[in-house]
Amino acid sequence: MDPEALFDTPGRTPSGAASGAGSLSARTHAAPLAVRMRPRDLDDLVGQSHLRAEGSPLRQLVEGDQSMSLVLWGPPGTGKTTIAGIVSRQTDRRFVEVSAVSAGVKEVRAAIDSARAELVAGGRETVLFVDEVHRFSKAQQDALLPGVENRWVTLVAATTENPFFSVISPLLSRSLLLRLQTLDDGDIHEVITRALADDRGLRGSVELDDDAREHLVRLAGGDARRALTYLEAAATAASSTGGQVITLEVAETAVDRAAVRYDRDGDQHYDVTSAWIKSMRGSDPDAALHYLARMVEAGEDPRFIARRLVVHASEDVGLADPTVLQTAVAAAQAVQLIGMPEARLNLAQATLAVATAPKSNAVYAAYEAAAADVRAGRSGTVPAHLRDSHYGGAKKLGHGEAYVYPHDRPHGVATQQYLPDSLEGATYYRPTTRGVEGQLRETWERIRSIVRGVRPDR
Repeated sequence: MDPEALFDTPGRTPSGAASGAGSLSARTHAAPLAVRMRPRDLDDLVGQSHLRAEGSPLRQLVEGDQSMSLVLWGPPGTGKTTIAGIVSRQTDRRFVEVSAVSAGVKEVRAAIDSARAELVAGGRETVLFVDEVHRFSKAQQDALLPGVENRWVTLVAATTENPFFSVISPLLSRSLLLRLQTLDDGDIHEVITRALADDRGLRGSVELDDDAREHLVRLAGGDARRALTYLEAAATAASSTGGQVITLEVAETAVDRAAVRYDRDGDQHYDVTSAWIKSMRGSDPDAALHYLARMVEAGEDPRFIARRLVVHASEDVGLADPTVLQTAVAAAQAVQLIGMPEARLNLAQATLAVATAPKSNAVYAAYEAAAADVRAGRSGTVPAHLRDSHYGGAKKLGHGEAYVYPHDRPHGVATQQYLPDSLEGATYYRPTTRGVEGQLRETWERIRSIVRGVRPDR
């Protein structure tokens, strides 16, 4: 396929034959806006500045016309297909696409055999683009290896999942792994602005008011393809009623999504976040889910949500249910591994875990009490028997002497001073009687009575 077709026609065929007929203009404006607006070179690419920088591996590959296969890892709509097209276009290679959703080993081998035959015949080299390569089985990925090893093709494999889990090691070791980042709001604004004015886009035929623009940016969630799809739908809706301005009302109708009043840099952000946190702390899972949904639907950064969940798993639950922290950390990892919108369910699960768990702020209170003493200068000297004794001369200083090894004592607990003299007897951790911490409290009191040689509190 002519690499022009990747940018200018709505269809692409794995055979490499150009599809469609007629003038370039007619074919261009029959394609979806997201296809028409695909960047044609690296400088035209929005976002991914780390990949576009002078001297970067991608720029060297494109401008130096090197034969190097790529694995592109990133969320949807961040430019993976676009980069494959740029590599093909700027290095004048044929472009052949194989979709991991529908193709099998037979199709993969046929594409590689075709590329090899073209190369042997003195024709152009081939860029083989494999979309969603993580959906390929091991046998299907193995079928790609001969083409990559012998450089019959320049493989560009795209995945939204962690390639270290979803792509076979031999393929990864023979490819350059590039990670794409979610586009930020500024990037999406630029994508929309270009599409409104560009001759390949809407050619200035419609205007977009500020509220509608912010609505589309929020809904895009860092996905350029989604932003352009929504913009095209809104432009069509505006022109169908004879209007030339896309208002918020038109945008809401066109994409069938009400605008969520939520300013990620303003009061709504802080108010909704505060309400969400207090609802979890207050053990109201329904209210917590409501505020979570308001954040997610408004396009709040899921990494911010995940971070707060991890914090409050310790701050508001702590050892009353230690598994809640594990759930929150797993949700944060899921945000990184699979991204949105799927990770919304992981965030919801963690929110429910925090909201329904028994509550304890003992971890938070314990740390703050200890930190308060440190900040006030009540640090004291580390007792000699606890100091490091694994260096020459330490024993002469008395370091490590009289240290009692707890494993040599019954129950693995020894009566011994651990705090500095100036803080002897200080108590920071005060476990509650709620949840697992209630059981821990009894154990902790017994252990403390042994360690400090005092009777347990009653």
